[in-house]
Amino acid sequence: MGTEKGTTYLLSSFFFSIILTIVCQRTVKAQSLPPAKHDGFLYTNHRVDSDTIMIEAFFDPVCPDSRDAWPPLKQAIHHYGSRVSLIVHLLPLPYHDYAFSTSRALHIVNLLNPSATFRLLESFFDYQGRFYNAQTSNKSRDTVVDEIIKLAAETVGNSYYSAIESGFNDRKTDLKTRISFKYSASRGVFGTPTFYINGFAVPDSGSAIDYKQWRSFIDPLLQAQSRKRDDLPHLSL
Repeated sequence: MGTEKGTTYLLSSFFFSIILTIVCQRTVKAQSLPPAKHDGFLYTNHRVDSDTIMIEAFFDPVCPDSRDAWPPLKQAIHHYGSRVSLIVHLLPLPYHDYAFSTSRALHIVNLLNPSATFRLLESFFDYQGRFYNAQTSNKSRDTVVDEIIKLAAETVGNSYYSAIESGFNDRKTDLKTRISFKYSASRGVFGTPTFYINGFAVPDSGSAIDYKQWRSFIDPLLQAQSRKRDDLPHLSL
């Protein structure tokens, strides 16, 4: 990262952290009831118990670092199987022009067909250049949103086109996307990707973590669990 780019990123992060603090404070005051469902998309569909390693990832669909962080994280999740669970939270960053709209599309698709949510996330990562800042500067918002709807329909099935289009006129999907943003604020997250393991922040937020690093985080936790089980007294019947 160059000096000028690094300075710009630090200033953006600083001002964004101030905005998040204000949003978080207002959320606590204005939102008397929590949402009916926990925020986030569950990637792993298996039983979760007290021994399951819980990973939380905060992604922006049009963030290049989020895109780069996904393949090694996905590889680690598949490696560990039922011993690890993953929830992905969306944090649409304000300096990525269509982060909110792409995040909203993911909420819409998750309501229509939850099994297609991560396929769409991967499509946004694959075609990120189409929705990233300069590439949309000469297009109207309606044009870009229509392109987002078309990509979503192509990914999950063209029969969903009308439903996805209608979802962008449904206030509920707008609120779901706002709740994701507020949830991130309540956790003190101001950049993507950010990761938590068992509720604790992973170092080096804002950067992709490679597969070896994931193994270095998770292997010791599983080994500690194994030693703990071995130390338990064995009861004979």
